[in-house]
Amino acid sequence: MTNKPIDKREAILQASLEIFAENGFHGSPTSQISKVANVGTGTIYRYFENKDALIDALHEEIDGRLRPAMSEGIDVEAPVRENVLRILKRVFHFFLENPHEFRFLEMYYNSPYGIAKVRSEKETCERPILQILRKGAERQVVKDLPDELLFGLCFGPMLMLTRDHFTGYLELTEEMIQAVIAASWDSLKL
Repeated sequence: MTNKPIDKREAILQASLEIFAENGFHGSPTSQISKVANVGTGTIYRYFENKDALIDALHEEIDGRLRPAMSEGIDVEAPVRENVLRILKRVFHFFLENPHEFRFLEMYYNSPYGIAKVRSEKETCERPILQILRKGAERQVVKDLPDELLFGLCFGPMLMLTRDHFTGYLELTEEMIQAVIAASWDSLKL
């Protein structure tokens, strides 16, 4: 019987995700991460220069799975409304099916890490949803607002209710999800 080799980098990322989601960035020492990942603490530094690099790599990993969830199924010929509703539904379900990833992303984008990332990508970031919304504004289907406001109207209610779902404040049903998605569209449309 041969043992399958353990991908240590992947084990470190997975352990980091779980620990960061539960304890935050500052409450997650690398010694705890290495223990959960079943690697030596020094092994973390073979793969990541420091804890900041680990956090950024984990963000890239999660973002690499979220972006396809946002862009798959977009039909450039479809009405703007149809594409927006499709993206919102896919992202909502991604968050609900991946609670650690949701908590990590929420923490990341509300920290100096995420703020720096957003500022550095501001001019080059082309999120599919923003491209669709810009197209909608040009066609006078969607309000002509700055990207940040459009993004907030799309995802703000979803983020708040997903957070409430995970804290046990409410239990989201598919009907509630559909209602939130429809209300988000209503806030965007002309």
